[in-house]
Amino acid sequence: MPTPDSDRTRLELGTLRPGLVAAYDRALPRARAEILGRLLGALHREPLPGVAARAPGTVTLADGRVLTHPAGAATPFATPAAGLTCRLADGGRAPGAKPAGQAAGDRTPDGRSPEQAAGDRAPGETPSEQTDRDRAPGDRPARPDDRSAPGEITDPAALIRALGWATGLHDEIANSVANLALAYADPPPATAAPLLATAPPLADVEQLVLDGHPLHPCCRTRAGMDVADVLAYGPEHRPTLRLRRLRVPADRWYGDGPPILLAHPWQAAHLRERHTWLRDDGETGPVRPLMSLRTVATGTEHVKTAVDVQMTSAVRTVSPAAVHNGPRLSALLRDVTAGLPLTVLAEYGAGAVLVDGRPDRHLAHLHRAAPRLDPGETAVPLAALAAADPYDGRPLLMHAAADPYAWWHDLTRLLFPPLLAVLDRGVALEAHGQNTLVVLHHGRPARIVYRDLGGVRVSPARLRAAGFDPPPLEGDLPCDDPAVLRTKLAAALGTVAGQLVAVLEGGGADPVKLWASAAAALASAGTVDAAAMLRAPLPVKATTAMRLAADPLDDLWTYLDNPMAAS
Repeated sequence: MPTPDSDRTRLELGTLRPGLVAAYDRALPRARAEILGRLLGALHREPLPGVAARAPGTVTLADGRVLTHPAGAATPFATPAAGLTCRLADGGRAPGAKPAGQAAGDRTPDGRSPEQAAGDRAPGETPSEQTDRDRAPGDRPARPDDRSAPGEITDPAALIRALGWATGLHDEIANSVANLALAYADPPPATAAPLLATAPPLADVEQLVLDGHPLHPCCRTRAGMDVADVLAYGPEHRPTLRLRRLRVPADRWYGDGPPILLAHPWQAAHLRERHTWLRDDGETGPVRPLMSLRTVATGTEHVKTAVDVQMTSAVRTVSPAAVHNGPRLSALLRDVTAGLPLTVLAEYGAGAVLVDGRPDRHLAHLHRAAPRLDPGETAVPLAALAAADPYDGRPLLMHAAADPYAWWHDLTRLLFPPLLAVLDRGVALEAHGQNTLVVLHHGRPARIVYRDLGGVRVSPARLRAAGFDPPPLEGDLPCDDPAVLRTKLAAALGTVAGQLVAVLEGGGADPVKLWASAAAALASAGTVDAAAMLRAPLPVKATTAMRLAADPLDDLWTYLDNPMAAS
């Protein structure tokens, strides 16, 4: 299925939701600016092919062309105005431009240093040509004849074409723009009071998030879904749906739960014809998708399903390792977090269909506990605090944080020390804004809830030193390397903190004071990891470089100045 771009999306909307077409047209410039800003940010900080040097507002390419743009647009977590424009023209290196290979943490998309890459280059071959040669088969550059296209660019997909990068990334970016514009065209209805004042259910809060990952240009990519699918299943469109219950022969079932697969309706429609021995056992009750689309809230628990759609950087399946590890990690973390103001939502009842004798990641699910809340409490994913309140369009955080410094003080002291304590005991949680929730009691941070165990790292050596028995785990979770463990946590915390500081700064708070408060909270953990994270640059996933790499699932990193280091 072709991935819909903005033109295709508009065409399909004319049939599906003609009343949205005018709003979609109005939303497109804003969506293009948001994605273009993320892409410009990647050009300034990531190890990307064809980038020779960088300066504020300027990127010099290896072929001599110069890309210029408003400098602030490339700042992490910036909100560029609709109509953001960059210009690509012939020219030399801009004054003061920094060679891209000298940026901290720079790596080529396959993980080599610039020096290693230069040594592998054929005589007379440019870095861009070498990158194209080394690219995965079939991932050819997008329209090489457009590489020298001059002039003004407002569409990020057009910039991908002009850079000569892979067609796959071009299509993903175009789809991200289209789906983001669709989300902006279909916002939640206005409310009579600030949302957090009404003790909303978690799904109401999560479905406010329209723009996904705050730094990823593919934040709204849904490769594999058409426009009707996005409207039917995208959480930003506030659907209610029902999972399919598929009965599985007992000898073809792997896992702790009964042999009934809970399948996302999109997945059931696309895969049942391949597995005719799966018997339809009807529908579940109504469920609502959370931020991740494939995880749904039933009212009493959450169910994580497999959906063979690329969202941001990966196709969202449920691996055999996740089915195996979830219950075991849940039991471990119940003990590891004892005495901390941190709740890890348990995973249980996981299962997968056996295909050719092996658990199939496309036919799997797991159950997860929902947050338990007391009267006056509301659970909010940290990423949702930046979402617009349907009451007045201001970020939710601005309604919660009447005193931004006191609120931030409370949050960081609830968030940083427990996560550092868990790391010290042996588990690095991937505490990014979707996985980490703050429970607000009448608007003030009261405790932290963590969910999703698929991305954690577990140190057997640290667990033993802390008096815990390492459970038998599958996959790449076991790791004793302190740099890997710290990076897992620091990357998530750095992105979360950076986004929330940007929101509070937009409301008038002093970012220097906020970062100083965060540094004090981190230091209060008193661990070796905390001291190291205060000194080191903040790791950030190089998400655009990963999309261009031979294996887009291998982590690539770049690094930002650590504003806590000066505190």
